[in-house]
Amino acid sequence: MDLRAFQDIVHKTRDLRRTQTLPKFSPADRDTLIRKYHPDYRERAYRPIQFGPNAGDRTVRELACLLEGESPVPADLPLTPDQTADVLVVGGGGAGCAAALHAHGKGAKVILATKLRLADSNSVMAQGGMQVAIAPDDSPVQHFLDTLKGGHLKNDHQLLKVMVEEGPTIAKWLVDLGVLFDRDADGNLQVKKGGGSSKPRLLTCSDYTGLEIMRVLKDEVLNQKIPLLEFSAAVELLSDGQGACTGAVFQDLDNKRFVLVAAKAVILATGGIGRLHIQGFPTSNHYGATGDGLALAYRMGAPLVQIDTFQYHPSGAVYPEQLVGQLVTEGIRSEGGHLVNVKGERFVNELDTRDVVSSSIILECEEGRGVRTASGREGVWLDTPLIEVEQGEGALEKHFPAMVRQYERYGVNIRKDPVLIYPTLHYQNGGVKIDVNGETPVKNLFVAGETSGGLHGRNRLMGNSLLDLMVFGKRAGLTAADRAKSMQQGTLTLAHLDQFRAEARKHGVSNQITSPMILPAYTRTPT
Repeated sequence: MDLRAFQDIVHKTRDLRRTQTLPKFSPADRDTLIRKYHPDYRERAYRPIQFGPNAGDRTVRELACLLEGESPVPADLPLTPDQTADVLVVGGGGAGCAAALHAHGKGAKVILATKLRLADSNSVMAQGGMQVAIAPDDSPVQHFLDTLKGGHLKNDHQLLKVMVEEGPTIAKWLVDLGVLFDRDADGNLQVKKGGGSSKPRLLTCSDYTGLEIMRVLKDEVLNQKIPLLEFSAAVELLSDGQGACTGAVFQDLDNKRFVLVAAKAVILATGGIGRLHIQGFPTSNHYGATGDGLALAYRMGAPLVQIDTFQYHPSGAVYPEQLVGQLVTEGIRSEGGHLVNVKGERFVNELDTRDVVSSSIILECEEGRGVRTASGREGVWLDTPLIEVEQGEGALEKHFPAMVRQYERYGVNIRKDPVLIYPTLHYQNGGVKIDVNGETPVKNLFVAGETSGGLHGRNRLMGNSLLDLMVFGKRAGLTAADRAKSMQQGTLTLAHLDQFRAEARKHGVSNQITSPMILPAYTRTPT
């Protein structure tokens, strides 16, 4: 049977599914489901980290190797700075741009360095929206409770409190900068429902939300004439020999030359880890998402938190092959799209938390109720045409123009045919330990965005990542700028790297993996 025949089953069962009773999970059922089917609980995929601040903690093998890897910086590198700054921001996505703009606004001399081009990031790819409690029947307290529940009560309460309380202020800042959030017929900001949330609180820009936010932030960075270092990959941090961060070493991707930037404070906003393809999963992440900030901070002695948990977005494309791993926005399910197995049955509440939905999809496929493609991939259907059936012709084009065009490029009309999906590696729940101002236990080293850990617990709710970027990018930028006003530039040394290498030798670690990875192996030019 070909895919067309399987698609016909989706069309034929649509009326029956409208009256179908969905399974209801008790807390114990949810826990059992996740522990049996979620990739976070595959024991063989994990091992202990051998040395460093998190020695003995278990994480996925790919990350453990990265954290223990060898720096590309030679021990005798001359440490004369090429440039100096009050605040050095590493990363050109949402968190990096927000940090740079707020630090610049406080009068700090800022340099923003990024591995690729400004705005090349996961932030650009965010489709579903940004959660902010602004509706009359909503509140930051309810946002807090929803997020805490979604994170399995493992969230850092102080970080979470700051994020939900500062959400409305951040939304106003973005609107004032020119972000064109969707509005209702009266001109008020429109909010939509997201998975795991008790109230509609997603601010959206169709399904281009991240792209629209980054359009505005990028323009503002350029308009403010903040100095940029593009195609400059951070490969090492600098320290003063007493445990404080004093700058960073970059490698120019064009000529491979090392560039040193001395800074009074450094903000790491390098994003996530998806391009490590943990456990062989495809990923929704952009090509630069190789966990650079984790390795850099770890070598400086900054501890990591919750590094054993990752988010696998329920709806990654499975077909056509050119789109494998790319997101099919959760907004489709928010608007009423059904998840359907090979028998034409719904099997989960589509707006449950992402870990429950992903685990349920994996369960269906492992028990033979998935749909297999000619290339051997397996998934379940997302009934996209149902939205047009329910809301009228043109609804998909109106709400999800990016997705319509994405599939049309490969000859798939999502208005008429369902799409095949399976969980894709999407987000790094854990990361570097920070306080409410984004500072790590390493003095003058700040972290913002996906590189940080603790806020989301063991599962991130849809829409909280964009808010996280903006709130903690702002806080890190403001705090770093204030810090820089009251201090002198510290000494530039690689003392921490010498200590790290000594620890590696002591523990017999000689895997020779170079860390950071910079780019995934399949994007590198052979030398």
